[in-house]
Amino acid sequence: MQRRKFIRTAGIGAAATAAASTVAAPAIAQAMPEIKWRLTSSFPKSLDTLYGGSELFAKVVGDMTDGKFQIRPFASGEIVPGLQVADAVQNGTVEMGQTASYYFFGKHPNFVFETGLPFTMNMRQYYAWLYFGGGHDLINEFYKEYNFRSFIFGGTGCQMGGWFRKEIKTMEDLKGLKFRVGGFAGLILERLGVVPQQIAGGDIYPALEKGTIDACEWVGPYDDEKLGFNKVAKYYYYPGWWEGASVGSLYINNDAWAKLPKNYQSIVETAAGLVTSWMVPKYDALNPAALRRLVAAGTELRPFPRAILEPCFAEAYKYYDELSAKDPKFKKIYDSLKPFRADQNLWFRVAENTFDNFNFSMSAQGR
Repeated sequence: MQRRKFIRTAGIGAAATAAASTVAAPAIAQAMPEIKWRLTSSFPKSLDTLYGGSELFAKVVGDMTDGKFQIRPFASGEIVPGLQVADAVQNGTVEMGQTASYYFFGKHPNFVFETGLPFTMNMRQYYAWLYFGGGHDLINEFYKEYNFRSFIFGGTGCQMGGWFRKEIKTMEDLKGLKFRVGGFAGLILERLGVVPQQIAGGDIYPALEKGTIDACEWVGPYDDEKLGFNKVAKYYYYPGWWEGASVGSLYINNDAWAKLPKNYQSIVETAAGLVTSWMVPKYDALNPAALRRLVAAGTELRPFPRAILEPCFAEAYKYYDELSAKDPKFKKIYDSLKPFRADQNLWFRVAENTFDNFNFSMSAQGR
């Protein structure tokens, strides 16, 4: 008797489920309209981690919407040059763009904050400020002036200091040097006698090869090897003090964002977060082998001496103070970042740095 009752009940349940499915399918379809967006990137396709982030993002958004929300990524130069991504998103040429915000510091110094201010924090610390220290809220408030908003979109970790044709031992060695370098680092170095050049990633190699520039920096061993800088410059310096973090940005036009259904907005945010959790570990996994290959091929690995780092640090903070004194928009964000940095450095010195230094010393002994 119980068995017959179960079968009858199960049959009713299955019929109800089938009926619910016929009702739910159109509702879901209506909730997920077909939308097609274009994403323009500041990076070439050859950089499978940076540009690869935009491809991963597009795939995840498509998968999460059953193909209803299609985002097509375009590499630097396919729609606009890499250094025009902000303009393309602002004026609605495209709905979204992948970039490094500091490329646009010429519009306003605040564009540097999202990528990372020189000599401030490492990757984890910077993420902490952006997500939980109010940093990203302040940055997006500023971006309203440019008709877009941004999501954190991966990053690189601390970058290398770049490729040089000659050894760099003192500040004198830097004077007059034509150096491709991004963001505020160029302004800081310019105050110390360097001639900064801002060049998009895909255009750096020919400029270095032809002697248009004397030195360049990009990201780190994995990407730098792909771009072939070791073929035209011998000395590879570290660290890239201007990018102790280097956070990527996903710009979205405000008008396009406002028209996007709420569930699609959540999917965009989720997919951007996935890219962020994917990119840095990938670089960390691939950089060691690439560095070994570069050194084996003849690259001379060199640390920047303190005789260079200390004047650059002093000039950086002098410049920040000058900007804060004359630009209230810069001061508003800097006043959030600076004390957060102090707290983070205090905490990291207690546990993280102590553990790292001991562990590194054991590794250096082959243990």
